Amino acid sequence: MTAELVAGIDSSTQSTKVVVCDASTGEIVRTGRAPHPDGTEVDPAAWWDAFGEATKGLLDDVKAIGVGGQQHGMVTLDEHDEVVRPALLWNDTRSAQSALDLVDELGGPSVWAKSVGSVPVASFTVTKLRWLADHEPELADRVARVLLPHDWLTWKLTGGTPVTDRGDASGTGYFSPSDNAYRLDVLAHAFGGRTPELPTVLGPADTAGHTPDGVLVSAGTGDNMAAALALELQPGDVVVSLGTSGTVFGVAESGAADASGEVAGFADATGRFLPLACTLNAARVLTATAGMLGATLGEFDRLALRAEPGAGGLTFLPYLDGERTPNLPDATGSLSGLTRANMTPENLARSAVEGMLCGLAAGLDAVRAHGLDVHRVLLIGGGAQSAAVRAVAPLVFGVPVQLPEVAEYVAVGAARQAAWALTSSAEPPSWQGNTKARLELDEPTEAQRAEGHRIQQRHLEAREAAYGVRRNLGED
Repeated sequence: MTAELVAGIDSSTQSTKVVVCDASTGEIVRTGRAPHPDGTEVDPAAWWDAFGEATKGLLDDVKAIGVGGQQHGMVTLDEHDEVVRPALLWNDTRSAQSALDLVDELGGPSVWAKSVGSVPVASFTVTKLRWLADHEPELADRVARVLLPHDWLTWKLTGGTPVTDRGDASGTGYFSPSDNAYRLDVLAHAFGGRTPELPTVLGPADTAGHTPDGVLVSAGTGDNMAAALALELQPGDVVVSLGTSGTVFGVAESGAADASGEVAGFADATGRFLPLACTLNAARVLTATAGMLGATLGEFDRLALRAEPGAGGLTFLPYLDGERTPNLPDATGSLSGLTRANMTPENLARSAVEGMLCGLAAGLDAVRAHGLDVHRVLLIGGGAQSAAVRAVAPLVFGVPVQLPEVAEYVAVGAARQAAWALTSSAEPPSWQGNTKARLELDEPTEAQRAEGHRIQQRHLEAREAAYGVRRNLGED
């Protein structure tokens, strides 16, 4: 008997990835990939071209497709459904002041957290719309419809009415996950009194439509929600993903409302919630530092592993692209504690690894403070393949760390959603039987936890000294 096949698409910042899976087991049978242009804004047509290249020859016998897309991006269409301007991506920080203005104008952080689950920062769609209205008013006047990246690709596949899901919608800043409804008052305030048409919010297993060839297309979702769906997260599981950005998230039965802005109160792709902390700087901290040292990534790992924990007193704040958590869009990287004795390639490499992971550890503390139990960390993403990261992560996180099998988890999660829509069952199919053994890193000893605590505290003290951002580890 021939297995039914489903496809999952990950339209990320840097590329489109596709996996074709057995709908019953999740076994991956085919894959594809195509690059995206670099930058923080892009013509959405580039995503469509990359989709065509990545899926060429892969979809002939596929029964359903799901799309996972980078969150927050702003795609604007006119009354003829033509793109008004290049899409602003999540990592475009030009709307940082717009975010501050909106938070102040609508009652402050607590009001935002209660109304939409999150305090908006420059990455959120609502802030990009305000920036557009203020800085490109003639283009803003042409906007008739606003979509997210995954919404746009799903719409291109079906040719029907634009749709989204509550997971991706929860990252716009004008959707309430707890009420499961758009906040059109917030949208109108941000966009000069106007409320462009928004995509219909579908349920987790709903169908968005069909391609011209009759292939079912699921609702799709945001990238973090798709990764959570692929990993079939259970209570106590918290994911740390080290890609272009770094994310920390787990599933919850109730939404977060963090007035500090450190935790975004997102929805997930199953009807639950996905409290999440995000940093702008993750795996590229490693590649940038390796480049500065004139080292390959393998050589960089060997350098970092030759240094002692604490990097001889060097503290690296790796805000190379600004930062989102804490909200420091104009920040730059800094290195403190330099002496002639510790100024070595080994210590610099080690400090880059520790600095990147300390940023994620602060995110781990933040989601823990908002109700997530943290029994173990699942470490995924390109940065998780670094030997130095694997050595340092248990030390800094202070809990057991496991590495799931290397996979394109966003694409796999999108494929699992497609299989769910194909069957119309009450729950998504269980693909755990296809999950290969996970690599379990050594659980940290008490002495190692204490050393990790000292490294984190030094990182937080350096952050406070440089930017006035306070957070006392273990005391809040």
